[in-house]
Amino acid sequence: MRARAYKGLLAAVTAASTAALASATPAGAVAVPDPKAFSQTINAPTVKRHLERFQAIADANGGTRASGTPGYDASVAYVANRLRRAGYRVTLQEFEFPFFREITKTTMSRVAPEPKTYTRMTDFRIMTYSGSGTVTAPVQAVDVTIPPSETPNSSSSGCEASDFAGFTPGNIALMQRGTCNFQVKAENAQAAGAKGVIIFNEGQPGEGANDRRVLLNGNLNAPTTNIPVVGTTYAVGAELAAAGTTVTLSAQTEGDPQRKTHNVLAESRRGDADKVVMLGAHLDSVTEGPGINDNGSGSAGVLETAIRLGHLPSKNKLRFAFWGAEELGLLGSEHYVANLSAEEKAKIKLYLNFDMIGSPNYTFGIYDGDDSDGVGSPAGPAGSDKIEKTFEKYFQLVRQPYTGADFTGRSDYGPFIEAGIPAGGLFTGAEGIKTEAEAAKFGGEAGVAYDKCYHQACDTIANINDKALAVNSGAIAFAALTYAYSPALPGGGTPGTNTPGTGGGGLGHGHDHDHTGALS
Repeated sequence: MRARAYKGLLAAVTAASTAALASATPAGAVAVPDPKAFSQTINAPTVKRHLERFQAIADANGGTRASGTPGYDASVAYVANRLRRAGYRVTLQEFEFPFFREITKTTMSRVAPEPKTYTRMTDFRIMTYSGSGTVTAPVQAVDVTIPPSETPNSSSSGCEASDFAGFTPGNIALMQRGTCNFQVKAENAQAAGAKGVIIFNEGQPGEGANDRRVLLNGNLNAPTTNIPVVGTTYAVGAELAAAGTTVTLSAQTEGDPQRKTHNVLAESRRGDADKVVMLGAHLDSVTEGPGINDNGSGSAGVLETAIRLGHLPSKNKLRFAFWGAEELGLLGSEHYVANLSAEEKAKIKLYLNFDMIGSPNYTFGIYDGDDSDGVGSPAGPAGSDKIEKTFEKYFQLVRQPYTGADFTGRSDYGPFIEAGIPAGGLFTGAEGIKTEAEAAKFGGEAGVAYDKCYHQACDTIANINDKALAVNSGAIAFAALTYAYSPALPGGGTPGTNTPGTGGGGLGHGHDHDHTGALS
């Protein structure tokens, strides 16, 4: 949109919103734009212009926008430029991170008792920070539970060095998800002489993202192992646990312990600096693809909202963040929060996170700030319940169904929750399987992943559901404008006093968007 046309539209929206509230505004008070009217000015075509740009950037840079690659650097430049043009103070926050990529596609096949080739990204996938190597060896199960316990996260397979008593050096260690993180399991296996590691999902059935039978997507946190490490479905793991199984596992990966990347931070020039309203989305993709839904969609929705708000005289300070290296373990947001002083944390009254808002087989998920569903992780810090209600109000106004999404700590709200900052946001689903009840409520196809192209090369502009993108982008705008002018913000207390498990939404063991996989 040309600058003159944009300014005209913005003026019209502001005038209409102000007129709508004129009768309710006391004489001499500042008229507040109407959040619903503002949200309706944002539609799928305007947001998709940013997605088209992200796609073009990926196409010009080897099909990826992963942190540490030229594609990510070009994405940073695009977002920063648009934010500067919208009037924000923009900062590129540099940090170092351990880079990882798969050089060639990992392969896994069973040699005995009967030959079988397993399908990458369906039956198994490489774990982030896996080492390289090719090995053909017997599979040796390490304290696995088949069939699984009825209680999720109860398996301690491979969590203790003593689990490997009697392990035969040179074998491939087969372990089960649960209790400790994947890095601990892999390091214990390597120390016991394993030449390869297979970790399979724990096996408990569940709805959507809580199903622990699906393909395991894991992260070893750091390049501390030099042997191949893969994750599999429960079914594949149970099959490989059979006596007499021999497997060939081959991986070629690259790791760089000190590569540089950036967060993009933009702050409004107006508003109370002691009352910061913060919105964020991760800008990076995985190395396997362009990441247009994950998470070009969230980035584009936040960016378009920021552009539309750029020239409005907000009461509170607005801060927008586009995180780097999220796909490798929330590294950008963790770096940002870790480097805030106590005083700076106290000024951030809430954080809103948007990670995958256009999934093709979507649900409209709102992060469960009050743990009203009583499932999974506990409630977020005090005030998170109010954020959830704000998003619920929007979906009620636009007459769209919605559901709760559990706080698991596995997207960029995690570091803010751990710091005691109220959080909320939206999520349309990743590799979890849509249930019959969800299909009846939201449409789409039951028994199919919310996003069949999750973390794959097919996560392109064609992988976006326009309705989900439009509705959720409107929700971002609604919440942003609501909190930009609100005299009472959710974070009235002092951040930094949160205790996970007691209303803090501590790091969970499920997955909403299982990038890190660091916890079992």
